[in-house]
Amino acid sequence: MKKLLFKIACAFLVSVFSVAALFCSGCENKDTPDDKTDAREEIVIGSDEYRPFFFTNGDGKFSGIDVEIATEAFARMGYKVKFIQIEWNKKDVLLSDGEIDCLWGCFSMTGREDVYSWAGPYMNSTQAVLVRKDSDIYSLSDLDGKRVAVQATSKPDEIFSEKIKSGELKLKNLLCFTSIDNVYASLRKGYADAIAGHVTAIRERIKNYSDDGYRFLSEPLMQVRLGIAFAKGTDGNFILKINETLEEMTADGSVGQILDKYGVDVKYALDGIKGYEQE
Repeated sequence: MKKLLFKIACAFLVSVFSVAALFCSGCENKDTPDDKTDAREEIVIGSDEYRPFFFTNGDGKFSGIDVEIATEAFARMGYKVKFIQIEWNKKDVLLSDGEIDCLWGCFSMTGREDVYSWAGPYMNSTQAVLVRKDSDIYSLSDLDGKRVAVQATSKPDEIFSEKIKSGELKLKNLLCFTSIDNVYASLRKGYADAIAGHVTAIRERIKNYSDDGYRFLSEPLMQVRLGIAFAKGTDGNFILKINETLEEMTADGSVGQILDKYGVDVKYALDGIKGYEQE
């Protein structure tokens, strides 16, 4: 957000000097064609590849649930957006250094409320464990002595690390990968006995591989709410405006339409979210 505030300050100074220059030059250049460049302030959003929330389509452009919601929300607020694909384990450094203005990529607010300045929540999600259909793992307690793969610095990483630390679980290995694709590949190739992540993201990978040899544990790892993370100390009025815009988009059906487009259960995803009225 420091980066955004700096750009706003610069824009103000530029406008002041532009007015001064106009008075100095009189009526010269009055026939200059209008500048049609998009002059809106830019919000830089960081996320990693996480289908169906954030990914690159066949045209090389960013697509996904979060891309569409973010683009529409900030457009309504008068901003344009720039998406940057990042390494998720470097997200905090990029945010604190001002390289990005916020993190918007299927990011769980739950349990991290005091780590960032949050906008949202804008939808619900479930963190779950996936195993092979012929696995002898049927509950979280069955993971004792097993190899579990997660994405590094993700919510499942935090959950299992805490369970190991407390002695609640004794895993053979907690395998941490930089991307969800590598997490899924570790189960497919037999390097892991189970993997964990957002249900929607894992289902997307099962669909892409046309693979029906897996099942989710009936016991969820955690029910979470997703939000947009800004650096601590971000202007509260700016956060409030985002929340008002997201509520407006939820109420007018825009968020639901985007979720439905990507095959998400809208009633579950928006249950309890401001602006949503279940039919």
